[in-house]
Amino acid sequence: MLWQGNSILVGGVDEAGRGSIVGPLVVAGIGIRESKIALLREMGVRDSKALNPKARARLFGEIMKVIDSVCIHKVGPLEVDDSVSFRGLNRLEAKVMASVINTIGVDEVYVDCCDVNPQRYRDYMECHLTCKPKLYSLHHADVINMVVSAASIIAKITRDQEIQHICSRYGSIGSGYPSDERTMRFIRDWVAKNGSAPEFTRKSWKPLRIMLDEIAHCRL
Repeated sequence: MLWQGNSILVGGVDEAGRGSIVGPLVVAGIGIRESKIALLREMGVRDSKALNPKARARLFGEIMKVIDSVCIHKVGPLEVDDSVSFRGLNRLEAKVMASVINTIGVDEVYVDCCDVNPQRYRDYMECHLTCKPKLYSLHHADVINMVVSAASIIAKITRDQEIQHICSRYGSIGSGYPSDERTMRFIRDWVAKNGSAPEFTRKSWKPLRIMLDEIAHCRL
């Protein structure tokens, strides 16, 4: 157990970019003394999706100043594709989250669960844990738990930075999500011009699979 007086170290873990067709899946975990969690509330920490980009950027810096540990893990498109091909995206995410938990060294940790079955997801993670914190697998943890909300901001900012790196090299690609027409137009134009998908995209996602199948069919 990690103690500072009577204050345990509490962890929160969340991801950003799970549904994106472009760029990495980012998992972030933080550890913070229980006695300091009130500081997150005073800052105005909330689920990253409920914040505008300016607020997220401000909170990112403030969160990093008060937390006691942090781990950020980026999962590239190729690794995501490999897991999807074996219908194992949830298992991959659980494994990565476990790796993050192993690194942040907390006494108890709250995780935003992507599986419909929180207990099953907890079991997935426990298979890869080398430490034994109290582990809570919860739906909507990024909304109901302040520490997970803070982790969601770290993950979202990191993910956005990755997309900006891609944009700085290839021009605007939008948000990277299939629902973004700018993103899909960029990918369609790329595939039409090159006959292949950009290396920073997830080829296992259905919209891109369809494009690549159409190109392959036209070449027959």
